[in-house]
Amino acid sequence: MPVMPLDISAQVKKLLPWIVAIAFFMQSLDATILNIALPSMAADLKVNPLQMQSAIIAYMLTVALVIPVCGWISDRFGTKKVFFFAVALFTLGSIFCAVAWSLPVLVTGRVVQGLGGALMMPVGRLVILKVYPRSEFVKVMSFVTIPGLLGPLLGPTVGGWLVEYFSWHWIFLINVPMGILGCFVACKFMPDLRGAIRTKFDFIGFMLFGTAMVMISFALEGLSELHLPATFVTLLFVLGFSCFLGYWWHAFKFEFPLFPPSLFKIRSFSIGIMGNLFARLGNGSLPFLIPLLLQLALGYSPAEAGMMMIPTALCAILTKSLVRYIINFFGYRWVLTVNTLLLGLLICSFSWVDKEMPFLLLLVMLGATGAINSLQFTAMNTVALFQLDDDLASSGNALLAVVVQLSISFGVAISAILLAYFNGGQPAVSSIEVLPAFQGTFLGVGLFTVFSAFIFYFLPTQIGMTHKK
Repeated sequence: MPVMPLDISAQVKKLLPWIVAIAFFMQSLDATILNIALPSMAADLKVNPLQMQSAIIAYMLTVALVIPVCGWISDRFGTKKVFFFAVALFTLGSIFCAVAWSLPVLVTGRVVQGLGGALMMPVGRLVILKVYPRSEFVKVMSFVTIPGLLGPLLGPTVGGWLVEYFSWHWIFLINVPMGILGCFVACKFMPDLRGAIRTKFDFIGFMLFGTAMVMISFALEGLSELHLPATFVTLLFVLGFSCFLGYWWHAFKFEFPLFPPSLFKIRSFSIGIMGNLFARLGNGSLPFLIPLLLQLALGYSPAEAGMMMIPTALCAILTKSLVRYIINFFGYRWVLTVNTLLLGLLICSFSWVDKEMPFLLLLVMLGATGAINSLQFTAMNTVALFQLDDDLASSGNALLAVVVQLSISFGVAISAILLAYFNGGQPAVSSIEVLPAFQGTFLGVGLFTVFSAFIFYFLPTQIGMTHKK
């Protein structure tokens, strides 16, 4: 079925990328500010800094749980109402986090934020997917993420400054004015798109898929922070994977499943999903690991660590403007295969970081991380959706968003497991003691990313390539 762009007014079509960019900016700012503030928050909440991953995983897992219903909710209630509600809920969750007095309360606030975040970006990306023809999709998504990348540029700097000179509570309160602006813009300009037909919600499929995600995430948490017995963790893994198998058995029988099995008949989608799942375990862990490395292992203050993340964001923004041309020239297959391999080697190189490393070399490594990640994120996000028609766009977009959140959540959890393992399960007392743990963790995560590069080699050769060689 050919993809036809919707008849949207020129003004709305012009403003739509900016509306979605506001949502992306809020989420990226929140994530980067939080990562810089983790050590200070841990000290205030009286927990080990290496165990603060629950504040990140709670958000990611909530997003992954809610995203499967995102397409159905958007089709039923309309993208305008859902997007407005998502921004408002994310803002309320930020206020809840700001008043947290313990780690469990903070985690609860992050869950509320996650409920809003689960709808913001998927709905925004779905609208762009339906409004713009596929020939413009990579171009528009690249534009959307450029304003959104101001979050990583401002987040570490502003977050470090707020934490050092005020308190970590302000990293959440800063979302409030942006949330109000986002609600106003969504009300005025967001198109109100709905599904052509009303479908029955796949409640059984949702329960099976959601239970699987919760079981596996809880098992990973049990290995790192909760210190659950090995037999119980193994049981959680077995139950989780059994629920996944149960979901796919159910999906072949149900008329309107959450994620139709027919999605995986499209080669670029199935390989794109697998690549997103495994490759993001590496680059998804970097926003968690690098700020902790700078502060706990190398002794930088929050403000100094935040300033050092500026090269990462600047190089990401500069690279983003080139992504479309690079993909058009080389195609998705070689861009993702080579870039994922480079990313894995770069992550491995952080295992050499110590206090004697030249400051300039460390900045170059951080800048290279931003550039390679920028190309990686855009290419991985678009390759999975590139060949979907409108009938599969909603469910395909939702599944991609679930996989993105799950892989980042799993990446953070696995990083925390490796940190705990290499640190002997002990709290970080000094930079001398914790540095080897970070070095071992970066090496392990990097090697896994190197091996995940071979997934993209099986993409169709010409997909995304417009340059005639």
